[in-house]
Amino acid sequence: MYRLPSPYITFILLIGLGTHAAIHILMCSMRKTATDYVFVSIRCRSSLGTVVIQRALILFGAPAVSGVIATSAAGDGFCSAPLISSGLKAEHHMYWKVTNPTLSPSHLQDLPGFTRSVYKRDHALITPESHVWSPLPDWTNTLGAYLITTAMGSHFVMYLAKMTEGSLSGVLSDDVERFIFLVHGTVTLTTASRNNKLEEWQFEYIDNSYAYIPPNIDHSVSCDSLATLAVFERRYASLNDHKPELIIGSTDKQPLLETPGEVFELRKLLPTSLPYDFNIHIMDFQPGEFLNVKEVHYNQHGLLLLEGQGIYRLGDSWYPVQAGDAIWMAPFVPQWYAALGKTRTRYLLYKDVNRNPL
Repeated sequence: MYRLPSPYITFILLIGLGTHAAIHILMCSMRKTATDYVFVSIRCRSSLGTVVIQRALILFGAPAVSGVIATSAAGDGFCSAPLISSGLKAEHHMYWKVTNPTLSPSHLQDLPGFTRSVYKRDHALITPESHVWSPLPDWTNTLGAYLITTAMGSHFVMYLAKMTEGSLSGVLSDDVERFIFLVHGTVTLTTASRNNKLEEWQFEYIDNSYAYIPPNIDHSVSCDSLATLAVFERRYASLNDHKPELIIGSTDKQPLLETPGEVFELRKLLPTSLPYDFNIHIMDFQPGEFLNVKEVHYNQHGLLLLEGQGIYRLGDSWYPVQAGDAIWMAPFVPQWYAALGKTRTRYLLYKDVNRNPL
């Protein structure tokens, strides 16, 4: 005998998965048993939808299948997250999802042309399945993927650099400054001081290491094993009597700053003084936290999501995002973020500062 499901379950499924997936599940409920719910939830692979189904079944009398549904949500699906935070596996480094992103979620394998990447006049979302890796110009034995360039309308470039044994960074053009953030691995930065003495610093990813190299400073980044860098470069906007200095730092050693009216944690990796024409922010959100201010400003942003997942509003569009995604935000594009999932969100954010927009 067929039995229509409760209208409350119907409502919850429609919210959690959308009309198409909800219809599939409701049809199953009219034909067979609760195991059909499980089958459809595995096909959908939506962490939000699966949690909604799980809670609906527990609430309305089918607790026996909740454990199976929870298992189905634990895979590396599209913007998926485990229901219980299990921490980092021993073999995974801190930003493992940046260097090993989900390229082809199982529920999209029959859509070979699908991508989440978007390019518009005032913003771009560049996701890992769209990365085009090629030898980096002027670098040795290094592959790069440009994520943001001046061709978009930005005044800076942002790219990922994959280094291996024998890799060496390229020489910058005159008046160009560089910021490097070590995503994974170990590299050595060699610089020439003002008295032309060579100085070396070794970076390891466990320290969340980074470096800012002012314009016209001889330097090189070398690697003896494997490493991944996030690199920002721009032509320096000079000010009379203000000269930026070489900065070597570690993210975790930077103090948490006050964020009036907000709940996220903020660290600034560069000094806020006038010599520096941009800054790099590290922003952390716990699940469920979001930006209070819906920002609209003249500053440009370049963002790399290092951990977690959530929803990013850019203009009138709302994008699901996850670790490994990169975003360009043009001046005055409305922007807002909310963290989802069961683990924190951390992203690296470029912002131009200390210069008159004229």
